[in-house]
Amino acid sequence: MAANPSTLTGRRAWHDGARSPLESARLLRVAGLTLEYRVRERVVRATQQVSFDVYERDRFVLLGPSGCGKSTLLKAIAGFVTPASGSIELDAQPIHGPGPDRVVVFQEFDQLPPWKTVLENVAFPLRVAKKLSRAEAKERAAHFLEKVGLADFAKAYPLTLSGGMKQRVAIARALAMQPRVLLMDEPFAALDALTRRRMQEELLRLSDEAPFTLLFVTHSIEEALIVGNRIALLSPHPGRVRAELNSHQYAQHSVGRRDFQEAVARIHRLLFEEEERRS
Repeated sequence: MAANPSTLTGRRAWHDGARSPLESARLLRVAGLTLEYRVRERVVRATQQVSFDVYERDRFVLLGPSGCGKSTLLKAIAGFVTPASGSIELDAQPIHGPGPDRVVVFQEFDQLPPWKTVLENVAFPLRVAKKLSRAEAKERAAHFLEKVGLADFAKAYPLTLSGGMKQRVAIARALAMQPRVLLMDEPFAALDALTRRRMQEELLRLSDEAPFTLLFVTHSIEEALIVGNRIALLSPHPGRVRAELNSHQYAQHSVGRRDFQEAVARIHRLLFEEEERRS
């Protein structure tokens, strides 16, 4: 059973003018979702009866340890994995495959074709999926490169960029598609600590400037509290929703505070208390 939303916060806290889910339109519904995949001759169950709702302009985080099925769950929402049972709906319509209304940013740095410039990397999907003209695609690509602070690197090639810069290009490319939901699968996990912190700040800034709905996967409790306004905690083997928590009041400036560290400890207990009791 999911925890009461006030479990973590001690109150229902909605800051910076953000609306609670009760005041927002539901955009995405995941209901009773069981996901399986085959490894050689064996069928592995990744998630078991997972359910949650994502609302317009949510920053919804799937948080859990390795092996809890969170990346498989994201791929199913993207339309790349067919559920064994349960359903996924976007705008009350079932998802049966990939579509431009959902765009994924992965953690790998090699998701950018190296033979295309930064501008071309962002513009190309706009021409293919959105059917924009070359001029329209370049104009929109340039706009979103400016949003992520890479306007001066439009003519550069991916091999000349740092890991953080490549991820900013990937984010610009995703946002330029103007998806209903931006899906991010541990996008900052391979970055060093300082770059990761800077990318978290960039993501929150972009969310404030041009609000979008975000579904974010991470195994870092601290990152979940910083990035998300709502967090679903997934237990491992197979993944189930152990609790769903509100985290609106936390951000980068909260990291050193006592209440932030207490929240980290509470989430750790919720995630691991069952496994610790068994051991």
